[in-house]
Amino acid sequence: MKAEISETRLDNGLTILTDRMSGVRSATLGFFVRSGARDEPEALSGMTHFIEHCVFKGTHGRTAKQIAIEQDRLGGNLDAFTTHEETGFAIKVTDDRTVEAFDLLADMLTAPLFAEADLRNEQRVIIEEMKMVEDSPEEYLGDLFAAACFPGHPLGRNIAGTPDTVHSFDRELTLDYHSRAFQPSGIVIAAAGNVDHNEIVELAELRFRDYDAADPAAVNDGHARISAPILIEQDPSLEQAHMIVSAPLVSAADPRRYAAELLVNLIGGGTSSRLWQRVREERGLAYSVGASFAAYRDCGLMSVFAGTAPEQIEEVLDIVLDEMRWIAREGVTADELDLAKQQTRASILLGLEDSAGRAAVLAHSEMVHGRIIPVEETLAAVGSVSVEDIHAVVSESFRSEQIGFAAIGDLTHLNVTRDRLSV
Repeated sequence: MKAEISETRLDNGLTILTDRMSGVRSATLGFFVRSGARDEPEALSGMTHFIEHCVFKGTHGRTAKQIAIEQDRLGGNLDAFTTHEETGFAIKVTDDRTVEAFDLLADMLTAPLFAEADLRNEQRVIIEEMKMVEDSPEEYLGDLFAAACFPGHPLGRNIAGTPDTVHSFDRELTLDYHSRAFQPSGIVIAAAGNVDHNEIVELAELRFRDYDAADPAAVNDGHARISAPILIEQDPSLEQAHMIVSAPLVSAADPRRYAAELLVNLIGGGTSSRLWQRVREERGLAYSVGASFAAYRDCGLMSVFAGTAPEQIEEVLDIVLDEMRWIAREGVTADELDLAKQQTRASILLGLEDSAGRAAVLAHSEMVHGRIIPVEETLAAVGSVSVEDIHAVVSESFRSEQIGFAAIGDLTHLNVTRDRLSV
């Protein structure tokens, strides 16, 4: 499907990107903010996530119920999220409801009411969300491990903050942070589907014409440095044990990111991956096993994860380390790399069929790289990755002193030393 991408940058810094898809009747509209949890001072940890929640509680022109009714009337496909580096609000509608969708999202982001009673209610909701994570051992372990991987750095903090910080978010603090972080210069409006670029630009100009150019407030958190912790959390109440093995990788904008993504893919990205085959198919040790790549603006982290019976966790750990050692010593085969490339290529091309995916790609490309990267360029970059490129990434990342480990469960028998994690 041929891309018809247009971009406009207003004088106040607001960026509007559209990708017209002829022949579809859907449209996805997203407001993406270049501000996330890592941009918060420690005393306001969780504020961005809090604002993401609270804009749904009412504006100066709509009540919370009116927002909910309008959301459902437009199709009910309104999603919002907060990460360490961005905040997003996106809605997918039929192409004849784009103007209404824009008005709803823009109203929520530019004119939230932040009534004290609503803020107090949402504080309770978010604290319940925190408790829910604590009751999910996989997620709870992820939070503990992040804090240990990024000690003293905002990337190690929970995106939702802490009960103490969230309880402190009154109307004055929330309004002040919102006014500084949600500046037009920090917002990317991305739309894809059967959309008209000029129409989106006109809507944006009307909504944001009273905003002057100003840079969003941000905390200079410095370059994130990744530690290699060894963390074992005892919890005899769990039936399963959960584990993570980590290694540092390149940042989101690093040219080597394509090699890093393919490496993670062939280690644990699908059912043909090394870990899936050895851990699940050959030995039946786990239902869930895989690998993921978290790429930030200044660093990246590969995480291998698995859930298994406590008495099997050492065997699973040994398999993971064995595969990492094998790749570090012998490299990957041309056939493995070709399969990972085909899987990645298919994922990219299939994602182009969906307006939501295309809008997200537009926003990500602009926010991370400062330009729109054509899909042809991405496919060519993936296709050009060589076995030697993979080996270069492995040589830099798979070093014994950089390998981290975390586990939670009934693990009184488990002893993991730095020597054991050597690769």
